Amino acid sequence: MTERVGGTGTAAGGTRSSRAPAVRAPRKRKPGSHTAFAAQVESWQSRVEQALDERLPAADTEPSRLHAAMRYCVLNGGGPRVRPLLLFGSCRAVGLSEAQVEAAACAVELAHAYSLVHDDLPAMDDADVRRGLPSCHKAYDQGTAVLVGDALQSLAFQLLATDDALPAAPAIRLRLTVLLAEAIGASGMAGGQALDVATRGQRRPGADIEAMYARRTGALIRVSVLMAAACAPEAAAHLQEALAAFATPLGLAFQIQDDLLNVSIQPGGSGQATRPDRASRGDAAYPAVLGLAAAQQRVRALYAQAHGALRPFGSAADPLRALTEWLLVRSS
Repeated sequence: MTERVGGTGTAAGGTRSSRAPAVRAPRKRKPGSHTAFAAQVESWQSRVEQALDERLPAADTEPSRLHAAMRYCVLNGGGPRVRPLLLFGSCRAVGLSEAQVEAAACAVELAHAYSLVHDDLPAMDDADVRRGLPSCHKAYDQGTAVLVGDALQSLAFQLLATDDALPAAPAIRLRLTVLLAEAIGASGMAGGQALDVATRGQRRPGADIEAMYARRTGALIRVSVLMAAACAPEAAAHLQEALAAFATPLGLAFQIQDDLLNVSIQPGGSGQATRPDRASRGDAAYPAVLGLAAAQQRVRALYAQAHGALRPFGSAADPLRALTEWLLVRSS
């Protein structure tokens, strides 16, 4: 929650063990593979941008202010689209095409966007800026921001229920809906945020922070992988389990690394948060509890665990492996 082409489908606007695993450095790719991976990421990002644009309501239809704000929050400064990328990489691992999961990728990104809009509100993180642009409640107003979040969440479920690009089987649609509902509800993202709000200003042990992170951020990362698997129910059970084993440590690593990217390394390595919203509300970042070196080691161990879970897929999981390595070395 902290992370600040083509397709068919119907547009909403009517237009269309206790011991940590061994830590290994990311494997070196063959010459040229970095360029190929970068091109793949760019292609996936372009695809999801277009797909989101097609499925969001038009800004000139009523209620036009709400629709314009929805588009502003999703399409302007939308970030790297990590969750759709994971969904696309996962679909490759189970033998599906991007077109078969595109609407699910949009749904998970809409849910992520809704969470950011609500996170930025004065009652939550009180953040005036999101990725270099005014937050929704600053660009519009607080009431509109609340409604934008509500509408984006609703649209995510509408896509899972009605988008023509998804598999038509009712059981698949139902499974996708349940997965997303669990990921963003009280047992997932909202519950994790509630734990965060309830303990602000308090020093929490590392285990408690990890449990909160697994819900607040990890749940949506995890469901991005599991929704791809849900679109391929014919995939062997051990492969479904392998994807779950991949996604769980990945989600936790992603949030701890986000902490590391948001701390200032003061003399002595204090790990004090530098983002104004986090510092002002008294949050203790993960590195401040464990120390920077231990937090970095934890991230590497979690990424190694996720990487190892992909062994049953062989080369089919190469896109996911590349994504894992990319996330490990990201700088934002």
